[in-house]
Order: sequence, then C-alpha cells, then structure tokens
Amino acid sequence: MASFKAGRLGEDIKRELTAIMRELKDPRIAEFLTIVRVDLSNDLSHCKVYVSSFEGIEKAKESVKGLTSASGYIKRELFARLKMRKSPELKFIADNSIERSSEINKIIENFGHSDDTKEAE
Repeated sequence: MASFKAGRLGEDIKRELTAIMRELKDPRIAEFLTIVRVDLSNDLSHCKVYVSSFEGIEKAKESVKGLTSASGYIKRELFARLKMRKSPELKFIADNSIERSSEINKIIENFGHSDDTKEAE
C-alpha cells in the first residue's frame, strides 16, 4: 500500500517541481530543463529527481549544480504546496535521455529518407 502512495506523491512532486523550476532565477539552470523521472522512497524521506536538458548532458550537469544549491528553497516550496508531514530530501541527477531520444529520432528519420530514395528509383 505504501508504494501506491509513494507513486502518487511522486507524480505530485514531479508536477510541482516543474512549476517551481520555472520560477528559479539561477543562470546555471537550463531554460529547457525537463524532469524525466522522480523516484520516491517508500518511507517518503528521499527523492531522486532525474533531469535532462535539450542542450545536452553537460548543461544538465550544470543545471544539477544550480538545483542542488537551491534545494532548500525547492524543499520549502514543495512542503508548502503539497501539505506533507515531512518534506523529502531531494537529490538531483543529470540524465541524457532527451539527448539520446533526439539521436534515435534522427536515425529513424534518416532511415525513412533512405527508403524513399530507393522507391523513387
């Protein structure tokens, strides 16, 4: 039963973190930063937030530094918005899934174009 609550609260945290990140003014945080996944422990005390950037893994790593320095503010805002008994410890982790999916998409597009040129001949 606890995992259902953790999953539901994890989705709420993801939604609120997205809104909070839009309000942050730190120049290290990328403009196109996306939360890929939120893993919340079953006891709701630790939360891993995986973030990815359209600008690549290096920009995501730099954004993680900015988010880590603002984690106190983010934690306080989460606590106020979600009305939790205890706010989880946030750990931000850089992820390259958006960059990777973009590369896969380009490969698929190139594969489709090579088939079109063969059919035209």
